Formats: sequence, C-alpha cells, structure tokens
Amino acid sequence: MGSPREAMTVVVLLGAPGAGKGTQAPILAERLGVPVLASGALLRAVAASGSPLGAEVDATMRAGQLVPDATTVEIFLERLAQPDAARGAILDGFPRTAGQARALDEALANRDGAIEAAVYIEVPEDELVGRFADRRICAAAGHVYNLRLKPPASPGVCDVDGSELVRRPDDEEATVRARMRKQLAPLAEVSAYYRDRGVLTSVDGTRPIEDVTASLLAAIGPLAPGTAAS
Repeated sequence: MGSPREAMTVVVLLGAPGAGKGTQAPILAERLGVPVLASGALLRAVAASGSPLGAEVDATMRAGQLVPDATTVEIFLERLAQPDAARGAILDGFPRTAGQARALDEALANRDGAIEAAVYIEVPEDELVGRFADRRICAAAGHVYNLRLKPPASPGVCDVDGSELVRRPDDEEATVRARMRKQLAPLAEVSAYYRDRGVLTSVDGTRPIEDVTASLLAAIGPLAPGTAAS
C-alpha cells in the first residue's frame, strides 16, 4: 500500500446535533495540531472535484441518497493521507453508524492507525432543542451563534462580516425533534461500539464552552502524538 507512514491517532468526536461539536472541533484541532475532518465538508469537496469519484458522490447526493459506507471510508482515508493529517485528525460527523465505525477501524488498521479515543458530548434532548431555538446563522457566510452560549458582540449582527443573523426554518422545535429521533438511535449505536472497545469518554456538554473543552482535552490530550497531557 505504498511507503510506510508514521502511526497516527484519529479521534472521533460524537454528539447530537446542537451538542457543540462544531464549536469544539476547531478548538481541539488547534490544540492538538491536527485537522478537523467533517463528513459534510469532505463529501461536498469531493462532489465538486470533477473526479470520477466526485461525479459518483455528486449524483448520489443529488438523488437524496446516502453515500455508501465503503465510499465514505475511502474518502476519509484519502484525506488522512494528506501531509497535514500525518499525526492524525479529529473526525466530526463520521462514523454515523456502527457499520461505518467497524469499516473505518479495519481500514485504519491496514495503515497502522487506530481510533485511540471517541469523545461524546452529552446534552439532554430538551436542552438541545432549546439551543436550536437560540441559534442564529450569519446570512452571508454561515457563521454560527447562540444567543445564550455564544452571542454576537452586537445583537443581530455577525462579528466576522457584519451581515444579518437569521434563524433557520429547520430550527423550529417540531423539526428539530423529528431530526433528533432520526439521529439519536444511530448515535447510540456508535457510542456503544466505542464503549465496548474501551475508547469512549463522555463529557457533560451542558457546562460552559471552556469547561467542555478542558474535559475533552483531558480525554484526548494524553493520547495525541507529540502532545503532552494537560
């Protein structure tokens, strides 16, 4: 499979929609010196690449279907082969099922890699629904704010580009609860898979952002290559 590469540490960041993965992932990546690999962004990038694989992924997504597990794992492995991921990565939004988790484990084992830690940001469902009610999105570039947890400096205005902050229609309570019902069951399966493997750590996601970060780093930090324990 090509020339040998140094062993890598790959960390899976788990949590329901609204748990705070999007906030915590870049913080963890900066502290650990590894990239964030977000499934949605990766799939969109491949779909727009113009490659044969990209055309296949684009057609699948346009048809409203799920990209096959084997294809998704292949995309993640190709991204992990890039120089900036030589020491590992934070996976955000993948694996989504226990089957994907097993397939990823097998593929990483062939590359002298492993999932060394899976960290689960736990937040009760009612709290998650409330967070979506408080969420506001930058109309220009999609920067995310929360009126309680991460408010903008000026009400209704994006700190980054000054554009209007809006509430998405799919943040309404009924829509959010329906989405939760579809996503929480597979999330529980993935969490159970990593718990059985002895690599899962759960943290309380209802605490302040800085406290959640500290708990995540306590679980991940000692494992990351070249990173001292905090």
